[in-house]
Amino acid sequence: MKKYLYFFISTLILTSCTKEEKPIVVTAENYHQTLDKITDIMVHDIFSPPVASRIYAYSNLVAYQILREENKDLTDISSSFEELKPIPKADSAANINYNLAALVAKMEIAKKLIFSEELLTTYRDSLYTAWKKTNNEEFISSKDYGLKVARHLSTWIDKDNYKETRTMPKYSVYSDDPGRWQPTPPSYMDGIEPHWQKIRPFTLDSASQFKPEPHPEFSLKKGTAFYDELIEVYKIKKEMEKKGDEAEEIKIAQFWDCNPYVSTQRGHLMFATKKITPGGHWMGICKIASKKAKLNFAQSSYAYTTTAIALADGFISCWDEKYSSNLVRPETLINKYIDEKWKPVLQTPPFPEYSSGHSVVSGAASVVLTRIFGDEFSFEDNTEVKYGLPIRSFTSFSQAANEAAISRLYGGIHYRSAVENGIIQGRNLGKHVAEKLDIQPLTY
Repeated sequence: MKKYLYFFISTLILTSCTKEEKPIVVTAENYHQTLDKITDIMVHDIFSPPVASRIYAYSNLVAYQILREENKDLTDISSSFEELKPIPKADSAANINYNLAALVAKMEIAKKLIFSEELLTTYRDSLYTAWKKTNNEEFISSKDYGLKVARHLSTWIDKDNYKETRTMPKYSVYSDDPGRWQPTPPSYMDGIEPHWQKIRPFTLDSASQFKPEPHPEFSLKKGTAFYDELIEVYKIKKEMEKKGDEAEEIKIAQFWDCNPYVSTQRGHLMFATKKITPGGHWMGICKIASKKAKLNFAQSSYAYTTTAIALADGFISCWDEKYSSNLVRPETLINKYIDEKWKPVLQTPPFPEYSSGHSVVSGAASVVLTRIFGDEFSFEDNTEVKYGLPIRSFTSFSQAANEAAISRLYGGIHYRSAVENGIIQGRNLGKHVAEKLDIQPLTY
């Protein structure tokens, strides 16, 4: 009897040990799911496009830095970042799961930067519970390392001037100059992030490094370049109305709307329709490409991080121009001088017109993604399905960027110069980011 009892106890011990030693598997799909969760929370919190790009950049960068500690063959993209010191080394004796540590750090940084921390904490804790059950020792050592690196990066993040810009003056709109930006209907919000050019960039020497060609000189005189562009915006809307809601131009405008500030008014009640930001759309495209190419965890992190940095620097560059040129939106001029009842297809976002943010960041992101995945990488863009819009197909990232840019003209919220000069601005910036970070094609 004792022999059987000893055998039974030994079996339990061996089974327990085997379970303890089972490694935790953290896959690329876990990375994609975490990105989706952070995006959903940013939509919930209604972050502006520039601020959202900052969250994407920092949360992905910390994950990638940790992965480089395990694999030095991964490209070093952070050595030239201003005042960023190397991350702490992991204890060589510790059982570190670097994928797990990377996700822990990513979620910790994101939690620091969003508003609704509890939403991310609940998601994080569900992962923690599963990991802990699989291998508690590996989980604890990996989590501790991830949090250590997150604390290290937090010190650097806090020096990017973001906190300082929160207390800077609001943008003054009082002016008799008809060419100067004014708040637009229906909510007439103040200009968003007027001091964003003061945020520390990742790869740029200055916020104005990729200043676009000047827009046509403001004029309401018929026959001038500016007036012709204003009339073009007005006429395009009229032409689309003749085609009806099924006009391809309207579908393109709606697909790339990505305006987190859309307000709907019913009687005396006004409420927000929550949408993804343009940066969030391009991070979604990065996810689609990463999944189609079947990238592993580290490769996916590389694609996300470099794309996010291009977006972040793109917004700094674009916002520097917006509040420098300070150009009035088409809706303001059309309502005042041409047709007071005219409304754009899309709701005009609350900041100056030139250059087009969609054009700049789409150009920048498309260059980086093309460098990683190739010139003719086709994909089905389902990013907007959850927001009630159908899938659109693209033969390349460049084609998608071109459509994103022109969508702003179709939407009635930008002049042609803002679109065409903006995408040149973005592509030039994207090439700079690709060279500065030494972005390499991925083998898949």
